Amino acid sequence: MTATTPSPVAATPAARPADALAHFAARLTFETDCWDTNAALRAGADDFVLIDVRSADLYAQGHLPTAIHLPHGKMTARRMAAWPEGTLFVVYCAGPHCNGANKAAVRLATLGLPVKEMIGGITGWIDEGFALVEGAAAAPAQKQPALA
Repeated sequence: MTATTPSPVAATPAARPADALAHFAARLTFETDCWDTNAALRAGADDFVLIDVRSADLYAQGHLPTAIHLPHGKMTARRMAAWPEGTLFVVYCAGPHCNGANKAAVRLATLGLPVKEMIGGITGWIDEGFALVEGAAAAPAQKQPALA
């Protein structure tokens, strides 16, 4: 590349800093990542409910600590009303190649519930070196109210 021919990276100019700030700050309201989720779980955070939206078989093979299993198709107003108003839900699926968490986030937002997607999903969690929990055992009672 010469000084007159920009690289493919620089061919499209970067956003103005104010626009970049708005964009990246907004993304943090929609997403969390594996590292922050792990840190919160290790610290005993109880200000969100972690939901694994993959199949029951995949959940049983390995899921995040405290995560409950709830596929997006099972997220109904009646079921979600079991949690206190204002509960933050963090959803995840297999990884960047899966849109199950996105579908779950749409479902929860449609129900008027606060939601974030844990970007990276199980793939990102494993890539960070974090352990999975095996088995289909239920999460602690305070995280998973009785489902009608």
